[in-house]
Amino acid sequence: MVDSIPVKSLPRDTGWIEVICGSMFSGKTEELIRRLRRAQIARQRVAIFKPEIDNRYSEDRIVSHSGVSLPSIRVRDAGQILDNIGDVDVVGIDEVQFFGLDLVDVCEQLANEGHRVIIAGLDQDYLGKPFEPMPQLLAVAEYITKTLAICMVCGNPANRTQRVTRNDARVLVGAADSYEARCRNCFTTNLEEVTKAG
Repeated sequence: MVDSIPVKSLPRDTGWIEVICGSMFSGKTEELIRRLRRAQIARQRVAIFKPEIDNRYSEDRIVSHSGVSLPSIRVRDAGQILDNIGDVDVVGIDEVQFFGLDLVDVCEQLANEGHRVIIAGLDQDYLGKPFEPMPQLLAVAEYITKTLAICMVCGNPANRTQRVTRNDARVLVGAADSYEARCRNCFTTNLEEVTKAG
């Protein structure tokens, strides 16, 4: 088995897209880093990208909440990924929910050119709604991994990201100061209810 793909199912002479999705604190970036490190160990040429907006832990690294990291290139938009790709075998992209729908075409182009494209990001926003461009990326991907966190209220498996601050902007970059992992039962879209409890 290579990563989470059985060797007999591994594509040959083609590119493909792998999606790692889930809630915050579910290990998406950690899994992305694990796959990219294995590619580097196998002497594959790797390029790693992150959106310019995400500067929570580092300006020039993708960093998991547990502190695991790899050097990366910050880009303003999906088009800049193509401008900075170089001669690589594997392309890693973190926090894809911060890119627009243009990212779908970029990932498709990279895969069509023979690259292994591994992306990670939230599949739902703080209201529990599909978070573009993830639904479109899930539709075109060859391989999908959904990670689960642990609910910070009851301990059940969590697939939702609970905002715990009073801010209704769809995009709000934050970590434990702004979000918690929640299960279906403990998740609410009522921010007033959450902030009163917290």
